[in-house]
Order: sequence, then C-alpha cells, then structure tokens
Amino acid sequence: MPLNRWDRRTFLGRSAAAGAGAAMAGGAVVGAAGGARAHGGGHGHGHGRGRPSERYSFTVMGTTDLHGNVFNWDYFTDGEYDDAAHNDVGLAKISTLVDRVRREKGRRNTLLIDAGDTIQGTQLSYYYAKVDPITARRGPVHPMAKAMNAIGYDAAALGNHEFNYGIPVLRKFEEQCDFPLLGANALDAKTLRPAFAPYVIKRLRTPFGRDVRVAVLGLTNPGIAIWDKVNVGGRMVFPGLEEQAAKWVPKLRSLGADVVVVSAHSGSSGTSSYGDQLPYVENAAGLVAEQVPGIDAILVGHAHEEIAEHFVTNRVTGKRVVLSEPAKWGQRLTLFDFELVWERGRWAVEGAGSRVLNSNTVAEDRKVVSLLRSEHRKVVAYVNQVIGTSVVAMSTADAPWKDEPIIDLINQVQVETVAAALAGGEYAALPVLSQASCFSRTAGIPAGEVTIKDAAGLYPFENTLEARLLTGAQLKEYLEYSARYYVRTPAGGPVDTAKLTNADGIPDYNYDAVSGVTYDIDVSQPVGSRIVGLSFEGVAVDPAAWFVFAVNNYRASGGGNFPHVPGAKQVWADSEEIRNTIIAWVREKGSVDPAAFASVGWRLTREGAPVFP
Repeated sequence: MPLNRWDRRTFLGRSAAAGAGAAMAGGAVVGAAGGARAHGGGHGHGHGRGRPSERYSFTVMGTTDLHGNVFNWDYFTDGEYDDAAHNDVGLAKISTLVDRVRREKGRRNTLLIDAGDTIQGTQLSYYYAKVDPITARRGPVHPMAKAMNAIGYDAAALGNHEFNYGIPVLRKFEEQCDFPLLGANALDAKTLRPAFAPYVIKRLRTPFGRDVRVAVLGLTNPGIAIWDKVNVGGRMVFPGLEEQAAKWVPKLRSLGADVVVVSAHSGSSGTSSYGDQLPYVENAAGLVAEQVPGIDAILVGHAHEEIAEHFVTNRVTGKRVVLSEPAKWGQRLTLFDFELVWERGRWAVEGAGSRVLNSNTVAEDRKVVSLLRSEHRKVVAYVNQVIGTSVVAMSTADAPWKDEPIIDLINQVQVETVAAALAGGEYAALPVLSQASCFSRTAGIPAGEVTIKDAAGLYPFENTLEARLLTGAQLKEYLEYSARYYVRTPAGGPVDTAKLTNADGIPDYNYDAVSGVTYDIDVSQPVGSRIVGLSFEGVAVDPAAWFVFAVNNYRASGGGNFPHVPGAKQVWADSEEIRNTIIAWVREKGSVDPAAFASVGWRLTREGAPVFP
C-alpha cells in the first residue's frame, strides 16, 4: 500500500486523538530541494545575526466539482463540450495544466487536491456505478480513480454527490484511489467518529533541512443528511463545517502543521438551500475562514462558481485567509502560491495568494486520453443505443418560460409511474400531480430515432421518484414559492426573456412546473401573490382537497427549500433513477407522440394578459 494512502480501518480502530497522530505519520514526504531561496539583509532567525533569512515557496493546485468529467466531451450531445464562453472540461485538460505547473515550480514544490463531487454527473460516471459497476466482483476501476491516480492527486474532499450511488460504491472508489478521501465532518452515526480520513499532512523538503508540513483538512456538505437520506440515514451524520474546523485545525497545528489548507465542499456565500431543516450552513467556506483561526487557504467547492482570489479576514486573529474556487467540471485549475520564511524556529506564511488557469488554453493530455480510451468508447456506444422514436422534435429552449411538451413528458412518466404504484391501494382514488424542472436549456428529443443519451439528457441528475400527500392550500403555496424564479415585470412593456428568469440567482433546477392542474403566473405581481386561477379539471382547487404529488427525492428531502413537501406524508418511493424510468417508458411505448400527453397547463401573464400569446 502506498505510503500516502489512508488506511480507513486502521483509523476507525483508534481514538480520534490517536488516529490524528497516525494521519501525520501517513503523510508522504513529497519532493526534495527546490522552490527555495535565501534573501540578504535583515536578521536571519536560526542562522545568527546578519545572516540571510531562509525562504521557501510552493504551490497547491486545486480542482473541484469534476462530476465525472475526464474528457472534453458531452455524452448527452455525443460531441465535444462547448458553451457560450467556450469553456472546456475534463481531467485530461487539467492534467496538461498540472504538468505545466509542475515543470515551472518543480514537482516537489507542488501539491494537488480536490474539493469533491467527483463520481457523479456524466454518463461515464453513471456507467461505472450502474451499468458496469465498480462494486461487481472483479469489477473495473472507476475512470475517475484511474485518471486522478495517473495525474497524481494528493487528497480529495468528499462532495455530497459522492453519496448518490450508495456507500458501497463510494467505499470501492475510495479503495481504488491512491490518495485519501477526506471528510472531517462525515461521522459514523453510532460512534460519532470520522468515517473517513479527516486530513492528511504532506511533507515538502526544503534545501535547509527543515521540512514544510502542509496539512489538508477535508470538509463536506451537511446537506448530505437531507439529499441522500436514503443512503446515509442511520449510518452517517454530517455536522457543520465551522464546528468541525474549529475542532481539527488546532489539532493540526499541535501536530506541527506549518501550513493549513482546507478543502471544503461548500460554497462561500453563507447561504443554504435546505432552510431550517438542519442547523448548519450549506455554503459555509467563508464563515470557516472568518471564524476559525489557523487556516491559511480554503479550496472552495459545491457552488460551481469561479473565484480566482478572495480574501476573508479572520475575526479572531485579524489574518487574511485566501479562498479560491475553480468553477466546475475541470474548467479551471486553482493555484495557491505560498511564500514561507523561517523565523523563531518555525516556518511561517509570509504571503499567500491564488489565481485560476483556464483549461481551454491547453490540449488534452495524451496519456490520460490513452489510459481511458476504452472506457470512453464503451460509454459512447451505450448512450447511442436506440430505445424508440419520436413523432416530432421537442426542445427545452423555451421551457423556463413556457409549458413545453418536453417537460410534460417528464411529468407524464412520473404521473403514470406513481399511479401504477398506488393502483388498488388506499390512495388510488386521489388525483396525481407531478413536478418537473428544466435542468438544461439545450436538452432535446429529436424527431425520429430516440437514444439513451436523448432521454437521459432530460434528467442529468440521479434523482429518484417519491409520492407525497399535499392539500390544495399547500400546493398553492408551493407554486407561489416556485414562481419567485421570475423577475417582476410590469404590464405593458416588452419582455426580454434573457432578463425574465433566475430572479435573485434562483437556478433553473429550482423552478418547478406542476402538471395535473392549470394556473397562471402573473409576473407583474410581487412574490407570494402570483398564482392565479389554480384549477383542477376546470374547477378552482379546494384548499382542503388532497392530492398525490409525484416529486423527486431532492425536492422531497428539502432541496431548494420548497415548502410543505419535506414534511408531507410519503405514500410511495422508488429506488430507480427518474432518468432510467424515462428511458424504460420510451422503450415500452416505442413511439413518443406529444399529442398523447402534452397540454398547456400553466402560462405567464401580466394583469390577465398572456406574456406569450
């Protein structure tokens, strides 16, 4: 076993304090002389009066939210990835950047870490979790483990999406990695001891005979307890980042860490999408920097934002902590540059800053491409399997502001699935409603042959389906909450769709269209007073009436902080991903015809007049 690989069983067999000592022992020595210089002038500490100070510089590189992207490839379009900003994605591109930095700085003066959400997000990662699972006897090595091992990662924090496929898949992935998966606030539910390595300490050798000890503390997202309750409930708990950082950072300093870097799968905004369901903050990286003394830098993840360099002043020490988030999917590589000086018998951080490199400036690393060419080809063949036909083409391009047939398709599949599951039971007579979101504005079903990638592209997340009970009054409040997504737009003037949606930064996936009822959304009205004419089968919805609500597990467990659903009675739940249910539905029907399911159930209005006549 490599020296820097964390032995989880050994750790769990010790007390937290003893395990902490073992972690230091397990930190590999990285590198020899390099990145050092002696500056003249002043008083040198440790070398006698008048001698030059000893200084050493090194770089910590960071990625986050890779989400199964190895290649610059979009499996849902079966073509090279591109977006409006011409970003590129994937570890093959990151590898080229990493090699370049290592050549410039000297490999032994660099570390490479990640901030989580690694094994979910593309059909490549799905294939090796579900179709040809890594957990099978003599199963394959996960492509992300293969690529990250080849590139030479030193550590990675756990992301919330690491838990989507269940703990056995995560444990197998952990076993296949040549670096530790860190999660100081991922605790065993019974013992309340870390279920994963909390940290790793890496040694960087200097020419002065004094190693620099760099501690990497991993923190993950408390929302896992909500979003993946099915997988982690009763098995793991996830306390707040600030609380656990305050516990571990002093320990790392007492173990001799000269530099403390936190890899946090948590945004920097201080906000949460799960409301008051947990007493913790979802996006807490900035709060950790502000509240916990002793941290030098934080690699930020989870929010899918690009933060090249951001400084937060610690309230206790007055010291500035540098934060950086390298966007998502391998689009950027963060570089934390540290300048250290030897003084008073120890290494001290004299300066720290960060920047990001854009992966679209380099070619893919041929060694990574070659290493995973076979896996890539298997997945391309898989997603191009034909599962049916469609009478017409359908697109999500206008779905954020119009009731489009392609979103009706998702809702139709969910309604039929729930109705069939409840048939003959206690709730069979209740009407079934359904929610769906536009996850991608570029998804589509072509006319003619429909493939797995077409159907899967409608639902890129691993959400599963549930059925909950809601009253008419609760449904109205749910829809009002959803309608916050629209920017208030006065009647009479023109409407610019580019400025109509995503009010207050609400993402498309947190706007729900509900099928089975009809309603208008008056975007000229204030938030909370927009739903007009809510009806079921032509009659105004009775606030006391009961409905079965087909809803994804993310929403049902509090994702987006929608009202009522998390506390509503669950009458059915499925373990199958919704996108697989859509694929199976298309296979069974053979032909998709919107005439059989599409209708205009909702529309945007202003003072009674349709926005889009």
